[in-house]
Amino acid sequence: MNEPLAERIRPRKLSEFISQEHLVGPEGALIRQIERGNLPSLIFWGPPGTGKTSLAQIIAEQSGRPFHTLSAINSGVREVREVLDKARQSGGLFTSKNPILFIDEIHRFSKSQQDSLLGAVEKGWVTLIGATTENPSFEVIPALLSRCQVYTLKPLGREDLEALLHRAMEEDPWLREKNIALEQTDMLLRLSGGDGRKLLNIFELVVGSALGDEVAINDQKVSELVQQQPLRYDKAGEQHYDIVSAFIKSIRGSDPNAAVYWLARMVEGGEDVTFIARRMLIAASEDIGLANPTALVIANSTFQAVQAIGYPEARILLSQCAIYLATSPKSNSSYAAIKKAQQEVRNSGDLSVPLPLRNAPTQLMKELGYGEAYAYAHDYPGNFAPMEFLPDALSGTDFYRSGNNPREVALRDFLKSRWKDKYNP
Repeated sequence: MNEPLAERIRPRKLSEFISQEHLVGPEGALIRQIERGNLPSLIFWGPPGTGKTSLAQIIAEQSGRPFHTLSAINSGVREVREVLDKARQSGGLFTSKNPILFIDEIHRFSKSQQDSLLGAVEKGWVTLIGATTENPSFEVIPALLSRCQVYTLKPLGREDLEALLHRAMEEDPWLREKNIALEQTDMLLRLSGGDGRKLLNIFELVVGSALGDEVAINDQKVSELVQQQPLRYDKAGEQHYDIVSAFIKSIRGSDPNAAVYWLARMVEGGEDVTFIARRMLIAASEDIGLANPTALVIANSTFQAVQAIGYPEARILLSQCAIYLATSPKSNSSYAAIKKAQQEVRNSGDLSVPLPLRNAPTQLMKELGYGEAYAYAHDYPGNFAPMEFLPDALSGTDFYRSGNNPREVALRDFLKSRWKDKYNP
């Protein structure tokens, strides 16, 4: 029993394939192409253990095509060309069933390695199937991506994982010799993280650790054997951006529980404290802004403090700040104002500064009217003098529209008291 359990029960046909109903179910997008035999080059994008390699092998088997495989980890341009030559020869001259070239972890291929595939894919010498855990939009060159159909594989759900366990117990000879009782599976399923391969590896570990053929699977036994599950968190990859996106959207959505959860995911994954604090600093202005200006002060203090103390204590400061931001009133009025003003600048160009607002450091400039008719606000009651500060072409334009929160409602009333009918925030 040298092969791991996941390899021993790898599905060999679609009827054995568990999950990904949206692709290989009765109405799946991929099943129709397999049945027609008109298969384009494909990119399978999904987390580890979702069946990318198995699906590629099944497609080759069911379509009767030669199957060649490369690993991006240990293959250079020379190896790619050798396999392409071999695939071209194995396809024969009088068959429409061109070989399948499967490349695992294609996102690890360099640009030159990916470029070397273009000719063979374009001329139809091979049907490429690439597997990647990273977003192909970022990791696969546009010329190659445009020649492939991208299919997304989803993490296995609870029902899929349970079905996989039962299939393993029914089909694997070694497991069939055991009397296995699945008393509890919550810990087993949770630790798998939707990864079928990981589930089977843990299951095999637990079964193999039992004395004799009587095996009881429960949460306590699983947690004892798997002391601490290392989290899947690629700080340079897609998951990095997905989790921080969920974190910021939880803050924006005023959900402190979700914000702390996604923060914990980043902390446990070893994310840089500066990166987390910087994102909160942006959120404090973009999503909270004038509704609670103190949020920016808190976020900036957090940004400086976590750099000084680092982990593990920095997690407490990050949590405090995240909860404060999530529970603050929200306004994006500052963000919307600068966005609208920048668009106006792009549209209208360099409009002249009104003469009353221009600087007049010389006598000549004063004689030309620079600064003339400027009303110095502090010389007037309430430190306010109504005058036009925008270029003439933009007179009356509203860039700032106050948010509907107590502080900005007060700001709106203040501005209306100054500008009367002219100002309509």
